[in-house]
Amino acid sequence: MKNGLITCARMRECEVRAMASGRVSGAELMERAGTGVVAALSDLFPDLHAQPGRALVLCGPGNNGGDGFVIARLLHARGWQVSVLFHGCAGGQGEDAASMRDRWEELGPVVPLDAASVAAALPADLVIDAVFGAGRVRAPDGVLAAAFARVRAAPAPVVAVDAPSGLCLDSGFYPGVPRDLVPGHALCADLTVTFHRARPGHHLGHGPDVCGRLVVADIGLPEVPPDAAQLVAPGAAELRLLCKGQGHKFAHGSVLVLSGPAHASGAARLAARAALRAGAGLVTLGAAPGDLATLVPALEAVMLRGVVDGAALGDMLARDHRINALCLGPGLGLGPREAGLVAAALESRRPAVLDADALTLLARDDSLRECLHPACILTPHEGEFARLAPDLVPRLAPDESAPLQSRADAARELAARFGVTVLLKGRASVIAAPSGALRIHSAAYGREMPWLATAGAGDVLAGLIAGLLARGFEPVEAVSLAAFLHVEAARAFGPGLIASDLPDMIPHVLKGLCPPGPCRADEAPGRGQGTPISSPPA
Repeated sequence: MKNGLITCARMRECEVRAMASGRVSGAELMERAGTGVVAALSDLFPDLHAQPGRALVLCGPGNNGGDGFVIARLLHARGWQVSVLFHGCAGGQGEDAASMRDRWEELGPVVPLDAASVAAALPADLVIDAVFGAGRVRAPDGVLAAAFARVRAAPAPVVAVDAPSGLCLDSGFYPGVPRDLVPGHALCADLTVTFHRARPGHHLGHGPDVCGRLVVADIGLPEVPPDAAQLVAPGAAELRLLCKGQGHKFAHGSVLVLSGPAHASGAARLAARAALRAGAGLVTLGAAPGDLATLVPALEAVMLRGVVDGAALGDMLARDHRINALCLGPGLGLGPREAGLVAAALESRRPAVLDADALTLLARDDSLRECLHPACILTPHEGEFARLAPDLVPRLAPDESAPLQSRADAARELAARFGVTVLLKGRASVIAAPSGALRIHSAAYGREMPWLATAGAGDVLAGLIAGLLARGFEPVEAVSLAAFLHVEAARAFGPGLIASDLPDMIPHVLKGLCPPGPCRADEAPGRGQGTPISSPPA
């Protein structure tokens, strides 16, 4: 699972297990880590590699500092002039880190880290941040904050070992530091080199803001546990399932998107078009009968059906078993009729995407939440999440008293509480299954899409999920693939994007992603046959 995301505790377990087996020692792991950092900076900064200059290596008292002493020694061997500054108590170092310090001191001195020693060591061509690793989670303050301020004022690129010092690699937060103040506290990196597998905090919270480019170096540890969180990264096998096999339209599923009043139907129409582009064989927009004449000119391939109220919807679903996925919420409305529609949809036990207004109705009505079932998918942004579970809000932006809580924890708890799949939307969207399985879809490190912050983009995402549900993808797979396609469509279009551009970019994305060759009938997804969308590329 190359795309597995491993928590700090699990990473430590992997290291301890490897050392206990006798296959590797702690000192050897430090050597491998230091070698990985030097290799990464040589690849990404070839000019520095070709012309060694002055390097400033900032080391701390833990194993991260031990890695820093290895890096200092390796740079020195390559002709760099290296200054090593140390923060902490040398006597408190572990045996392996202390031995790495001893080896460095055969080559050069170790100077206490403070603002004056940083100023004396500058200018530099490269700065290595190996002060605090995964084991030290706190915002830099006091002497260290002053020293970091001096480094930030210098033009040299910063390479962080594991993470910029103080960043929680489980949550992605600096404890007690608001997002807008992070640049004044953190030592932001141009490159972060971590080991074995990325951590959730590289993708959550402040992580993408402060890590720069992210490289994962192999240090020879055993595979990550099978229950580890996964980073969404579709491979050829998953993408192949998007192509259509033989059969008529109903073989590829039928989606019903419920619309609110005609004047607010744009969101539902976006969702319906996206469901079609996702490959659903038939998509129907259900609206109040009096609105049908108004909607006809605005729709082409999407069908229309009149739906008076919840009772009519229940009757429709009881009679038409071909409808195998529902999309509720975009432009739906918040009145008694709409609450009745949500209730009838949930009572049908059909796979359903609940977004926007449907989430607000759920938050208001205990009886609706009691009707949720495992085939439901909730797609809240943080504001909607706060209405659904106000007690979990502190986990979305934890303070100093709870630095290890995260958006991933919050989404996982909500999924377990309601027994549904949850997509907590954001730059790093968290996908949590009621079983506890967790995936993160990250739009960072080269996949940033700021122009997705536009009205209607979430409606398109809801429609993509519904279309994939209709085609037989399991909820977690449908959400994972839809989130991936959503960002890829935005990348394909580029700046100036509006939501209505997204559905029509999906064919271009699929053409570039899907492997050549026809899809065999036995490859078509089916309920219970979905392939995990986060498997590594074939």
